[in-house]
Amino acid sequence: MRNKFFGLPLLISLVVIAAGIWAISYYLRPVALVEVVVKGRAVNAVPGSVNVTAEYNMELKSEIAGRVLRSQLELGRVVHKGDFLVELDSGDLKLEIAQIEADAESHRRRVEVGSSIKLELANDKDDLVEKERMFKLGGISEAELTRQRRLVQQVEQRVQLEDVENEQKTETYKNQLAVKRRQLDKMTFLAPFDGVISELFARPGDLIGANSPIATIISTSRTVEAKVSEENFAGIRVGQKASVRFLGYGSKLYDATVSKILPTADAETQRYVVYLDVAIAPEKLVPGLTGEVSIVLGEREANAILPRRALRGNEVFVVADNRVELRKVKPGYIGLNVAEILDGLKPGEYVLVEELDQFKAGDRVRTKIVTE
Repeated sequence: MRNKFFGLPLLISLVVIAAGIWAISYYLRPVALVEVVVKGRAVNAVPGSVNVTAEYNMELKSEIAGRVLRSQLELGRVVHKGDFLVELDSGDLKLEIAQIEADAESHRRRVEVGSSIKLELANDKDDLVEKERMFKLGGISEAELTRQRRLVQQVEQRVQLEDVENEQKTETYKNQLAVKRRQLDKMTFLAPFDGVISELFARPGDLIGANSPIATIISTSRTVEAKVSEENFAGIRVGQKASVRFLGYGSKLYDATVSKILPTADAETQRYVVYLDVAIAPEKLVPGLTGEVSIVLGEREANAILPRRALRGNEVFVVADNRVELRKVKPGYIGLNVAEILDGLKPGEYVLVEELDQFKAGDRVRTKIVTE
């Protein structure tokens, strides 16, 4: 009886010690981050890199030399098509236009007053009529009548030449005014499109030469450009769905659609360019933003879906009963974030998804489920 009394505490002590040793050994195990294998929709997709650029940019240049008189150019200013940007000093040009207008008006008035040559022609024609009458009466010779007719013809030619000259002068003044007014228009710069001023080269008071840059404007519209390898290009079509992940916005996926495909590849990289329409707020598409895309070629229901990052070629780490197992699998459709497994896994099993290089088959671990 006394032996039983003394044996019970010893047994309890041994159990407590064993539990403590087990607990210590358990909590010393590395933590394995796992996700559960589920049924779901598998996506057959081709990957590509993504780059966001301004749809276009323009270096604002002056075609003519001049001094900057007024400017509303500021770095970072958002402008809209038609907004005033810069005006060059046009004082001298306006004086030239005024002088040409005055000369044109004087010429017009002279033409309205009439031509002295036309009056001379009228008198010579009257003389011709009289001489024809006198010739019929035998008062003058045929030679004198012929001389009068030639004189009328000469004056008629002078009248025609004068008319041509007057027309030419009128057209010359019109052309001169058109050229000068066109130059005047070129001395005022309006925003050619909606954009942002990214560079500034001239300020009020600066004297600029012809074809000198004044500022650079970047359009507010953006282009999302994806580059796809040659082996993945064949199945891509306009209108196909895609998922885009931008590095600057973490793991969030944005729906996209293939909007345009360039038919030629880059000569150096042999990668094809595809343009995407992305469902994202325009202000988030910052030029220079990069990421990756998965262009969907096909979809189907799958019996086993796991995170793509869990795959190591055709192997995965399965965690069961707190022990790591390296298992061969047969991958199917591969998407941007998830992969289909045709054979080797079943729904409900847990796979290692982080720091795969830190584990090996047979390791005892503590598991932490990332998502469920």
